[in-house]
Amino acid sequence: MPDRQSVSQPHAAPRFPLSDHLAQVLALLDDALSLNGRSASFTPDTPLLGSLPELDSMAVATLLTAIEETFGVTIGDDEIDGSTLATVGTLRDFIAHKLA
Repeated sequence: MPDRQSVSQPHAAPRFPLSDHLAQVLALLDDALSLNGRSASFTPDTPLLGSLPELDSMAVATLLTAIEETFGVTIGDDEIDGSTLATVGTLRDFIAHKLA
């Protein structure tokens, strides 16, 4: 049986590796929407727009600004529609596309 002791291995990671996008999105949602930690239970399939009362038009603007500042991207008005904010996963995928 192989030794299962944890071994610290340094690894070079991209600025925001794909696996971290979900964590980043959840943190942004939690902060922008004042969810007080509720986002920790969200999965990529968790519905957002129309399902979270906190995600109103002002919160969308706040969230988009937070995404721009956190990831260093610019989001044009023509890039956002309801499908972008449909679920946690669609928002994560949108951010990943912007970073590509």
